[in-house]
Amino acid sequence: MEKLLKDLLMSDGISGYEENVANIMTNALSRVCANVETDNFGNVIGRTGKGKKKIMIAAHMDEIGMVVKNITETGYIYFIKVGGINDSILPGKIVEIINKKGEHITGIIGAKPPHLMTAEEAKQPIKYTNMFIDIGRSSKEEVLKVLDVGDQIIFEPSAGVLNGDFCYGKAADNRISCYAMTKIMATLSQLKNLDAEVYACATTQEEVGLKGGKTSSFKLNPDFALIIDTNTAGDMPGIEEKVSALKLGGGVAITMIEASGRGTIVSQKVRKLMVDTAKKNKIPYQIDIIDGGMTDGAVVYTNRNGILTGILSIPTRYVHAPTSVFNMKDINAAVDLAVKTIEKAAKEL
Repeated sequence: MEKLLKDLLMSDGISGYEENVANIMTNALSRVCANVETDNFGNVIGRTGKGKKKIMIAAHMDEIGMVVKNITETGYIYFIKVGGINDSILPGKIVEIINKKGEHITGIIGAKPPHLMTAEEAKQPIKYTNMFIDIGRSSKEEVLKVLDVGDQIIFEPSAGVLNGDFCYGKAADNRISCYAMTKIMATLSQLKNLDAEVYACATTQEEVGLKGGKTSSFKLNPDFALIIDTNTAGDMPGIEEKVSALKLGGGVAITMIEASGRGTIVSQKVRKLMVDTAKKNKIPYQIDIIDGGMTDGAVVYTNRNGILTGILSIPTRYVHAPTSVFNMKDINAAVDLAVKTIEKAAKEL
């Protein structure tokens, strides 16, 4: 696994706490962009190229996680969730609490064991409000020596290769797209006939309201925007193809509609441009129709007086879990299609 991809997957950066990921993205984009800046909202924006058109690429940096809410007198830690986390995945998970010094404190998410539950309690799913984190300290005083209320909590960092092109990692949503965006910008920076300014935006706080995409697109006001994100693959037990037909290794997904229309509805013009480009260049692709969830595209394409927006999604298994699985072939397809789409958009949109 390439170092940049591994660094992004292993880094900490829940919504509103993206500074370490932002540093990685700043360094990576600085190698391939004419200039890189960080705006007031924490978005990292790199620019390459010159021309009449202004094109924006966006991939969000933040991951789901938690924040320390309360410390009991006996040294246990209560937390709030940041982003969409299913409570059922939490008990027993290893987490890391990152203090103000940047130190990582290991903890275990605990809950009442089934042996001690009443019959009625055993019938009910455990809510996160009844869970706590154990860091092996016996008092509030001991805990306060190493962390404080407001510190971010991430799932145990992981990244690696499962087999061949199949890889895994924490925060694949959406660090694999941040990685892809750096590759896209590296390729675009070498093109001599691209008549466009292209801006790579590593956005913040997507998981809690698509906030960085809204502010950065308002600032740039591009002629065309291309969002790179992940979406849930359906090639696993328990998921019918009618729910999700996306497969790992099947190519990048061209998203046409999100959240049953509550999110982005990609224009016919942009849909045709992206599908035609994939076919012409023999880039493997899948069609993605989403009835739940949305990307930064939902706030970008409705910004100002409307912005033409396309969405490429990288199929991913176990999204919004401590560890996800993805395929490098799909990332490479996303890079190839993004580059070709931007070249075509600069001429035709």
